[in-house]
This record gives sequence, C-alpha cells and structure tokens, in this order.
Amino acid sequence: MTEGQFAGLSLEDLPKSHSFTSKLPADPEVPTPESSTIAANENPKLLLPRIVKDGLFVYIKPDLHDLAKTELLAVSPAAMRDLGLKMNEKDREEFKEFAVGNRIFEKESYPWAALYGGWQFGDWAGQLGDGRAIGIFEGTNPNTGVVYEVQLKGAGRTPFSRFADGRAVLRSSIREFLVSEALNALSIPTTRALCLSYFTNEKVLRERIEPRAIVVRMAESWLRIGSFDIHRVRQQRKLLITLADYCIEEVFGGVEMIQKAAKMNGYGDAYEGLNPYRTLYKEVVRRTAETTALVQVYGFMNGVLNTDNTSILGLSMDFGPFSFMDTYDPSFTPNHDDHFLRYSYRNTPTIMWWNLVRLGEDLAELFAVDDPEYLGTDEYLSSGIPESKFEDFVSRAEKIIEDEGEFYKSVFEKHYAAGFARRLGLTVVKDTDSNGIIDSVLELMKVHKLDFHRFFRHLGSVKLFSADAITADGIAAVFLTGERSIGVPSTEDSAESIYKWLIEKYRARLEEDGSTDDEARKSRMNKVNPKFVLRNWILEEVIERVEKRGDRKVLDHVLHLALNPFEDEWTVDEESERYRDEKRFTGDVPVERQGIMCSCSS
Repeated sequence: MTEGQFAGLSLEDLPKSHSFTSKLPADPEVPTPESSTIAANENPKLLLPRIVKDGLFVYIKPDLHDLAKTELLAVSPAAMRDLGLKMNEKDREEFKEFAVGNRIFEKESYPWAALYGGWQFGDWAGQLGDGRAIGIFEGTNPNTGVVYEVQLKGAGRTPFSRFADGRAVLRSSIREFLVSEALNALSIPTTRALCLSYFTNEKVLRERIEPRAIVVRMAESWLRIGSFDIHRVRQQRKLLITLADYCIEEVFGGVEMIQKAAKMNGYGDAYEGLNPYRTLYKEVVRRTAETTALVQVYGFMNGVLNTDNTSILGLSMDFGPFSFMDTYDPSFTPNHDDHFLRYSYRNTPTIMWWNLVRLGEDLAELFAVDDPEYLGTDEYLSSGIPESKFEDFVSRAEKIIEDEGEFYKSVFEKHYAAGFARRLGLTVVKDTDSNGIIDSVLELMKVHKLDFHRFFRHLGSVKLFSADAITADGIAAVFLTGERSIGVPSTEDSAESIYKWLIEKYRARLEEDGSTDDEARKSRMNKVNPKFVLRNWILEEVIERVEKRGDRKVLDHVLHLALNPFEDEWTVDEESERYRDEKRFTGDVPVERQGIMCSCSS
C-alpha cells in the first residue's frame, strides 16, 4: 500500500508501544504504573515537584479536565497523516478527550515524564525534566514504519515542574503549534505538533494572566543532550551507559543502521572503525550540524539553545523565544533576555557546537576508555577512570572531541553552502561559493537592510538573460517596495548596489553554473524560497485575534499557509478577508513590527 492509498487509522487502532518506559529504568520511588496510581491516592508528594535521584523517568498521569470547558482549536493535517491517523478522527469526541489528557490508553502505555538536566546560558541549571510535558504513548505509522513519542504539553504538574504549575498558556501554545509545522514544511528537522486545545474558563499566571491551552506534540525521540548531562554531573555511570545503549539501539536502530545512514549521506568513511559510543556521538554531531546549517539558510533562530533544548536527533525543539529573520541582521537574537547575544543568528553554529562539546564530555568515558571491557566492572561504575590512567584518558577524549569539531565544521559548511546555493537557484555548488556569492548576497542584505526571505523570492522572478531583462530603473519596484527604516542608504544608492550585484556577481555566477534559463531558475527557486514565512508579527496578530476577538478562522488559515509556504496564491476571492490577510502576511513587514523579540516564557 502506498502512502497515497493509506487512509489512516483511528486512535484505538493506531499501534502503540512503550519502548522508553519498558527498556529504561524508572524512578525507584515510583517504579511501576501501579505504584504511581497508589501514590496518587496515598502519597501524592511523590508525584509533585521533587528531586528525582535515580531512574530516567517517573510514571504519572495528566490531570483530568472538564471537557465541556475545553475547545479543540486546531489540528495539523500533516501531523495527523505522519502519525498515521485518519483525517476525520479529529471530529470524534474521543479525539477531543485525548487532546486534553482525559484519554491516555494506560493499558498499552502508562504515561510518564522524563528526567534531564541542562546547561542554560552557559551555566549548569541542575535537574530540569518534563515539567509540563507528559508522554502518552509511542505510536507507529503502519504505512511508513516511523514511531513517534506522543506528548501532552501543559497537562499538569510532574515531579519536574519545580515552582511552576505544569500548565501552558495559549500564547506560547499557538507559537509552538504553528512553528513546529512551519519548520517541517520547510524540510527542517523538527518536533511536530498534532493539535491545540484551549480552556474556555481557565487562566494561568505568567507575565500576565493568560488563557490556558494544551498542545499534543510528537517526535521520534524527545531525548536531548541534557538527558546525558544530568547523569554525568551526578556521576551515575550505569544510568549513562544504559541511556547511551538505548539511544544506539532503540533511537538510531543500532550501529549498522547509523553506518548505513552515514553512507547514504556521503560520510561512510568517517564512521569506519569507531566503537559504538563514538559512533553515537558522531551521529548526533552530524545531524546537529545539518540542521544548524538549514536553520541558518532559512534565517530561523531559537533563542534558548541550551543543552536541555538540543535534540540528540538534530531536531528543532522546545520553542520559546524564536523568530524567523525579517530584515537581515546577523546580530539579531529573538530573546530579549539574551543580553550578550549568545543565541543570535551569527552565534548559533558556535553555540550548537558548544552544546555538542558538553555531550562529548558526557560520553567521553565511554568512547575514550583504553579498555572497553572496563566499563562493565564494578570499579568503573563506582569510581570511573583510575587516577593512574586519567591523564592519558583526557588526552584521548580531547583529541576525539577536537576531531568531531572538525567533522561538525565540515558537515555544517557543506550543507550551509548547498542550502544557500539552492535558494540562489544554482545547480552546482563550488568550493568558493561560501566566501563568494553567498557572502556577497548576505553582505548586500545587511548593508541595505533587505528582507531575508522576500529578497530570495523576488530574486527568482528577476530576468537576467531574457530580452526583457531587468534594468537599473526597475530594481526599486522589485526589491525596495517597503518603508525604509532609519539609517538605511537612500533608495537610489540601494537600487544601484543591488543592480551592480545582480550583474557583476549573480549573473556571472549563474553563467558559470550554466543556469541561463530564467524560467527554469524561477521554477527551481520558488520550490525552496517560501512566499509565506511565519514571522513574529504574524504570530502576534494571530494570538491577539484568537485570544481577544475569538477569531478561530485565522488560526486554521495561517496553519494552511505554513503548511504550503511555497505557493504563489492560496485564495482567489479578492474580496475575502483571507485574501487580504494573505497579501499582508506575505507583503513587506511593517517597519514598526520588524525584529520582534520574546521572553523565555513565550
């Protein structure tokens, strides 16, 4: 059966499993589903915020909610399809119960919250964990074979909630729901969002009093670098080995599957002769480098790239203060608390490597030990590397991490150049492109404060080799249609610089590429340069219209645009509100709404 023929299943019929909780150790205080049920009635402190000293997760159910006081606001058809659910499943009362945590399939997979720690803004933050996320089941799409861990975000407190309430607000839930699906539509690896529910009569206190919501989200794994950090810091070597083995076998499908994937992606030689833990580390490095290159190519920034928000699968995840670039500014950070620009666009590749170094430190004893059999001894589990061998061990570990740093750089540069080459309509990437045509176009956008996305979309329609090729007089009408901000060169100077770049650099590079067919180039570029981009100003309007005006249609409309970002048109009725919204949402960003920043509670 092909994917096109697969109509999907009901929630009941979707194959469910619980690999994470069956193959990893639970918190000894709540070791079984039965003990969690007993604790809820007899010792609820075990299920409330506390330090979890051992184990990798805690069994816990989400809160029950009054379904009559909730509303299913939106469902992603793309996520429904990818999980393997039929589209009309969203209309059933059972689905709405599932979407707010009232239906959990506990006989097949008892819910859980996972433990992890993390380095936040460069400092160790200690125990973190799923403070407002609860895993429900692992669902397998029988058509594709892909397994997703399905979570509720905002369904109630867990032992990892610290001083919070385990709930989510509508504002941040709308943001995460939409951006998860928008990134996936751009082919950027990401966690996903299945649906969004709203509590019609319940408020939550954050920076202000706000409506409550729950997002059902899913990923092939929710493990992150912080999942390893916590056990290294605590010197829990047995748990660290157990988790690493689980990742190799269950998340990545075993060493042979990792090596096979590496060969398919052109990196097979780099994996030859490595022990399993070095193989694991290299695979996380590779995936992270590829995704980091892609988010740079598409101008996306996650303003809290801490190790607890860095996926071992190279997924974009945990969306708080994020942003797609408006006018190109490499120093921009979407987080208004990021005073040192740690998570700015320019610093993203460096910070992602910083996070990977922390993972290297976590795994170092496993991949740099001189005798792998020593890892199974009681002496190692209790004391680690012997003092007599420590200096040699450190040298090996540092060399391995340094080598992986070179690998990270090479993978990143390869995908960075290839991604921008696609956006520029090139068919062949040259070694000189990063320091040549790519650097030149970014500098052009920086100096003249050009819109990062509209520039590329318009560039595809510019004719350079036809009889009616663009002239210097036509530049402003194509690239400089919006209101100019303070400090920008004059329109005349900008138009002259853009035209000079088009003729002297871009057209010359296209000729080298053999890409002199304007229409063919436009077709290629329109498939990779989105017309719709989920910008922060659009998200602010969606949130305001849903929360303040009760406008539900705008959420589905923007979701549709996010899922189909490369279209030329979505609505043909020029008199409709949808058409007017589309024109605004894909037009020039109002100057006063450019570069919107958010807080960590966003």
